[in-house]
Amino acid sequence: MAESSSAGQQVSTGEQAVLDLISVEEIVELTQALVAAPGENPPGGESATTAVLAEACRSHDLRCELTEVQPNRANLSATLDGAAGTDGAAGPGLLLLGHTDVVPIGDGWSLDPLGGQVRAGRLYGRGATDMKGGLAAAVVAMSALRKAGVALSGPVELAAVVDEEEDGAGIQHYMAAADRSGFVGCIVAEPTDLQTIIAARGDSYAEVTVRGRAAHAGRPSDGVNAIYGAAAVITELENWHHELATDAHPLLGPASWSVGQVHGGTGTAIVPAECVVHADRRLLPGETSADVGAALSARVARLGLEQRGLSVETRMTMEMPGFETEREHPFVVVTDGAVSAAGGPRLPLGGWTAACDGGFVQRDADVPVLVLGPGSVAEQAHSADESVGIEELHTAARAYALAAMRLLSTPERV
Repeated sequence: MAESSSAGQQVSTGEQAVLDLISVEEIVELTQALVAAPGENPPGGESATTAVLAEACRSHDLRCELTEVQPNRANLSATLDGAAGTDGAAGPGLLLLGHTDVVPIGDGWSLDPLGGQVRAGRLYGRGATDMKGGLAAAVVAMSALRKAGVALSGPVELAAVVDEEEDGAGIQHYMAAADRSGFVGCIVAEPTDLQTIIAARGDSYAEVTVRGRAAHAGRPSDGVNAIYGAAAVITELENWHHELATDAHPLLGPASWSVGQVHGGTGTAIVPAECVVHADRRLLPGETSADVGAALSARVARLGLEQRGLSVETRMTMEMPGFETEREHPFVVVTDGAVSAAGGPRLPLGGWTAACDGGFVQRDADVPVLVLGPGSVAEQAHSADESVGIEELHTAARAYALAAMRLLSTPERV
């Protein structure tokens, strides 16, 4: 016997019983509580958000552990255990991945950024979309599975890590702490408009330091102008960016360069002795910051700045790897079907030009990864008056629960 979801897809009676336990009011309340807890990064103050999330997980009888990554910055792991098999052990599980930090609140808000106000079916506040709403949906989905007593072949784990918006310290600590290969897949609950994302670009930061010699600006030939050298580096990065545009990934577009900050000089009347260029390099799946760094050093060397009396140092300061999962992979097929059955928008499989922590899971544990969550990364994340649709939150929780049941079905359920 089966019933139809709002998307016209079939769900079993047992699945419907779980979906009926997912309360939209509960998701909204938890999202509001998370939004009200500050967690701006930088500087990295996720502890209040983590505390709210931990309390919610424990109140839903999920096994919850906190692991300190840096002072007052802890990763959270909440687990719904799977049923033991004949050998006494549970099988591979499902990883739901998210982060507890948000970008700085910034200016331009017309509503309280920590207020969690609801207007016209949307919940407003910093992190509502990126990604406290996704965390709340995951917790309520796991709670519904527990309340229904669903026998899963493996555990469902929510890993909520710190520092995603800056250096990725949380996910790197999580991956290094234990063997994370025991998952059938990882769903990153970042905002995708409920589109199943099977590929995402990575990100890396480059720092180029050009050093010359200071002198009085009245006699500039007595010095060596580091900013002039940095200008040559910036032009080279711009040219390189245009070259990359000719080799686009079918889902992600091309890799890219963007110069974000330039710092140099100590005064207008002084020939600058140093200038530092900070640039963002988006990575395609399979690219590494080490390879990019080697290519950057080679290209900068060809500029001949040493012949002008300048010295140059290049280094890569951050890496977040990209990922790609085959569209025919069973993990993708089952999860995308669960989104449709949950009432999702039935969007085609897509790519994400943003970066996320999921790349570490695929690279370091060889686990298939996709991104799926409520809200829009393009229209809402990191913006003033950030908001998320309440119906999207509800659909996301339904999708996570259905995916868990279908990916972790036991013989008794088949």
